[in-house]
Amino acid sequence: MQSGLAAVAASLCPRFAFSVDAGPYVKFPTDARERVAIASYPFRDFILGAHDEAAAQKMDLKDFAAHCGEKFNIRKIEPWNRHFGSTEAKYLEEFRAAVDKARGAVVNIAVDGDHSPYAADAGERDQAIAFSKKWIDVAVAIGSPSVRTNIAEAKDSKPDLNRTTESLKQVAAYAASKDIVVHLENDNPVTEDPFFIVQLIEKVNSPWLRSNPDFCNTLATGREEYAYKGIAAMFQHAYGICHVKDMETNEQGQVFRVDMTKTFGILKHANYRGYCSMEFDTHGDPYPGTTALIAQTLHYLGSTAS
Repeated sequence: MQSGLAAVAASLCPRFAFSVDAGPYVKFPTDARERVAIASYPFRDFILGAHDEAAAQKMDLKDFAAHCGEKFNIRKIEPWNRHFGSTEAKYLEEFRAAVDKARGAVVNIAVDGDHSPYAADAGERDQAIAFSKKWIDVAVAIGSPSVRTNIAEAKDSKPDLNRTTESLKQVAAYAASKDIVVHLENDNPVTEDPFFIVQLIEKVNSPWLRSNPDFCNTLATGREEYAYKGIAAMFQHAYGICHVKDMETNEQGQVFRVDMTKTFGILKHANYRGYCSMEFDTHGDPYPGTTALIAQTLHYLGSTAS
């Protein structure tokens, strides 16, 4: 399967010009609406998962870009890896064709794996590296300029900066050879603390490894001042993707609300030019929630378009 992915990737033109040494260069759109994308993760109750049986009431991920165009007048998407029906070449070709037909684009793939890049066990680290490389190949095959990979927890170790750095150096080098940017998100509060991510990015020291700031994940730990300092630090290393939320609800039902004026101010102060992915992440219907996020994002980015 890996060789099949590589064959598909090799037959497709890259989405942007690059130099391995100089780093990627993406000509991001300047129009506010064109900078907005929609993550598939909030719609997980409506999209077939990789291991779901076919269900008439659920859509295939291939149809998500067209669906977002109809529902939100947004055709850029950020698919979650666990929504892909397959990573075989045929499915990826069909996926890309469906996105193209919808006049859409994939701006990033959100990738979650189970193996830790900092595990004490070298075999597990190798599995984590291989998993990230696999999804870099998928990104090339479907025309995505980037992936967001995760730092899964290890059973045999606490987060280790040096081991994670060595693993991600290999991932970043592979990504550079494929013209793909790798992003790290402040998601898991144990393994993906924003300042730990900043340390990693600076230690790896590759223009192909960047941050994926999430507006609310760190805020949901309850440390407000720390969270905003963290997102400011993350935006200094951001490149192609950030996750826009206005609130998040934890398992206890506690709601954490984002100061959108402050957070978009941080975004603008960092001169961030990449995409803003809508990731509604609280209880309730994701359709009106996403519509509200789009309206807020267009307002703060300076658009009056409907």
